[in-house]
Amino acid sequence: MELTAFWRWWTAGTTSQLGSAAGALALPLTALNVLHASAFEMGLITAAGYLAYLLISLPAGVIVQRVPLRGMQVALDLIRALAVASVPVAWWYDALTVAQLVGVALVVSFANVLFDVANQTFLPEIVPAAQLQARNSLNSGTHAATQLGGPSLGGLAVQVLGAVPTLFVDAASYVVSAALLRTLPARRVQRPAQRTPMVTMIREGWHFVLRHPIIGPAMWDATVTNFVAGAMIALTPYYLVRELHASPLLVGLLIATDGLGALVGAAVTTRFTDRVGTARGLVIASVVGVAGALVIPLGTGVAAYVAFAVGSIVLAVSSVVLSVTTRTYRMLASPPDLLSRVIATVKFVSWGAIPLGGLLAGALAGPLSARTTLLIFAGLTVLSPVIYLSSPIRRLRDLPLDAAPQPVAART
Repeated sequence: MELTAFWRWWTAGTTSQLGSAAGALALPLTALNVLHASAFEMGLITAAGYLAYLLISLPAGVIVQRVPLRGMQVALDLIRALAVASVPVAWWYDALTVAQLVGVALVVSFANVLFDVANQTFLPEIVPAAQLQARNSLNSGTHAATQLGGPSLGGLAVQVLGAVPTLFVDAASYVVSAALLRTLPARRVQRPAQRTPMVTMIREGWHFVLRHPIIGPAMWDATVTNFVAGAMIALTPYYLVRELHASPLLVGLLIATDGLGALVGAAVTTRFTDRVGTARGLVIASVVGVAGALVIPLGTGVAAYVAFAVGSIVLAVSSVVLSVTTRTYRMLASPPDLLSRVIATVKFVSWGAIPLGGLLAGALAGPLSARTTLLIFAGLTVLSPVIYLSSPIRRLRDLPLDAAPQPVAART
């Protein structure tokens, strides 16, 4: 029964991820080629796509703990489907605007926050602790495969159908996901005699993360990484289309190299961390990520395409090793009743950096060019290994499950 539930859960996620990977290419190409968006407007769309992580991540951890997971996830899938489908409908009636794309990205981002926290909270309920690392690697590998195939298929679909009609693929994938998730067993929600105030529950998760000697530094590292990722998400389509003059199909292929790197990362993470240790693996991966980020915006002509592809692959391998290792550790080291709030706290801080990076990058790319802006943000990745080498992780081979949170100077 557990295995059956996991594979249905996995199939639902894979379907929506594949559609979203195609939609993630079609939406910015709609902004660029249909609405002729500026670099700043591209930054706004990217920021809207992640703004909810700043606004509702913390209460999301409490909400997920209190409501039935299955019903909420099905509803969120349907909301995302309707939001994405509104874009081709508005285009058909010649009413599509950049403001609508920002609004759609915002709606989808709010649904994504709740859905992602619920999804990560649900996984330990259907997978034994000993299999979590393998299942997380599988999930990362699956995500990588969809990132590899989705943009390529999306680029081909955009080339043949146009950017806007391709968004129907994304909307349909959410409907399929909702139908599959509807078949999962519902989780019974415990109704305490006296409900703890939401602010108190949020504070408990916040303090646990900040005081933890492993989860805390890993969160700050993810924050730096995601701040840079926000800039790259916002500027990559603009950089490839406007400065490198790539076709939609080539844009899809180049963006898909990130998925190729993620697929490699998912395949090697467990063997790599078994060989060098989970703690040492984090340090090594963070250093490798700096090199990959710096290569991405280099070169001109064909050399620029090659540099983008190689840098994206290297950065993606690094990111997956960091993500799988720290995500698995959070699931194992967090008390079960705190897990959803720990996940929400980490997402609030780290994923909340994505819209900030996207907005800043969009503002800088106009006067500086996308290439220069990408180089500036790539330089910031050096903070990643600095964070790990400044924490207790630098003295460890493996991440200890018995690490006790350290007291903080002030509590609120």
